Amino acid sequence: MSATSLTTAHPAEAADPVPLEVGDHLDQPTFHERYEQMPYGIRAELVEGVVYMPSPLKVDHGDVDGELITWLKLYKAATPGTRALSNTTVVLGAGSEVQPDGLLMIEASAGGQARIDDRGYVTGGPELLAEVALSSAAYDMHSKRRDYEQAGVLEYVVVLLRERRVVWLVREQHRFAEASPGDDGWFRSQVFGGLWLDPQALLDCDTQAVQQALMRGLQSDEHRAFTGG
Repeated sequence: MSATSLTTAHPAEAADPVPLEVGDHLDQPTFHERYEQMPYGIRAELVEGVVYMPSPLKVDHGDVDGELITWLKLYKAATPGTRALSNTTVVLGAGSEVQPDGLLMIEASAGGQARIDDRGYVTGGPELLAEVALSSAAYDMHSKRRDYEQAGVLEYVVVLLRERRVVWLVREQHRFAEASPGDDGWFRSQVFGGLWLDPQALLDCDTQAVQQALMRGLQSDEHRAFTGG
């Protein structure tokens, strides 16, 4: 038989990927599979089993987001056993996969409650999550807040741009409660000793003032106790 008489078998064409659509109701594995097939640069989240795809972000969001991540990274640099991440996928449960603007977690080896799986994603509720939201009407303050509560997140910081307000939520039993700043107007983490925040400086994108408040926290007895120093 000649080579030209052989019939070449063609593999069946792969089915076109099913795109994510805003409002889809999916479980986390299905969401993740479809998300991986979306074009690079598309951002999506699964909150309470519903797909959200955030709108393009404006300069004010990016400005505050940068201040927030710098604040977390500086704390991590001075605090062994912690990890600060930006816009990282977090698998919270069967109906939730999110990409918070920032997070601070205690490393699993140091007794933290979240893990990094073999694919490189965070699984479980990190100790602290942070979001920059347009207003208190955003899903960050409602459905996402409920998902974070259910996942066991201990602290949740939300920067409300339109209202020019920072909300710091702390876990009390199984629910979040809003924390009050100290007499100096600064917030102090109840989980991460020495993680202090000047909310007005953050809203003003006053990098020096944000860092000054944090440096005070890093020099405090709270931070020394947390790090065992």
